[in-house]
Amino acid sequence: MPSLTSNNERTAVIALHCSGAGANQWRALDELLDGRYSLIAPEHYGCDSVGPWSGERAFTLADEAARTVEIIDRQRSKIHLVGHSYGGGVALRAALERPHGVASITLYEPSAFHLLKGMGTRGAREFAEILGIAARTAEGVVAGDWRGAARSFVDYWGGPGTWSSLRPSVQAMLTRWVPKAPLDFRALIHEPTPPSAYAKLRIPTLVMRGEHAPAPTRLIAETLPSLMPAAKLLVVPEAGHMGPLTHAQTVNAAIARHIGEWDETAVRRAAGL
Repeated sequence: MPSLTSNNERTAVIALHCSGAGANQWRALDELLDGRYSLIAPEHYGCDSVGPWSGERAFTLADEAARTVEIIDRQRSKIHLVGHSYGGGVALRAALERPHGVASITLYEPSAFHLLKGMGTRGAREFAEILGIAARTAEGVVAGDWRGAARSFVDYWGGPGTWSSLRPSVQAMLTRWVPKAPLDFRALIHEPTPPSAYAKLRIPTLVMRGEHAPAPTRLIAETLPSLMPAAKLLVVPEAGHMGPLTHAQTVNAAIARHIGEWDETAVRRAAGL
């Protein structure tokens, strides 16, 4: 199914990577889309291509989402929005700012940690868990133990031993990046959007989580479909939080299928069927 565009231009898919990763996270998705869409994978502050946050004021999720919002504004047709973990939180913020510019949303365990604060006893437990890993990461950065902070961060999200399995070049990249991690945690935890605001996103949304998702992002992924009128949940078998990397074939196929379903529906609507 070709993408709906004006003047034969390809519809854009904006894919937002997780904390500590980069645009290369979505290379396999780009190959799967096979030229049917224009994949745009902007990188976040802290990546080598972007550089650090300016430090001119307290960092917010809106600051990170501004680049994505600008890309949406430049398009001549609605875009498809994809996000993993931190990228999922950024995607939600961008969608709230430009709901009429987004055709579909796909989120893999979006780390919208601010939602945990309103989820009762279970939410409080999972929120405390996130505060713990955020504090350990920040303490390592402040102490100058960037490598230790990166190791702790990676092994929490990927599972024990993940850090030691990484190539030295990847460990070096993550060590350079990790001073940004406390800003990511703070932005996600202190995001001011109330849960009720997500009801405004009447956009076809696929929320995915891994079968072995960490408790905080599992709860967020399971809750979002109750907040978003057009959202549904998909559990990826055998995957964890890093499913878009460890189970890329399955996750990317689900992303492409969700995007394609929106295009097919839009074609039928335009034809009056």
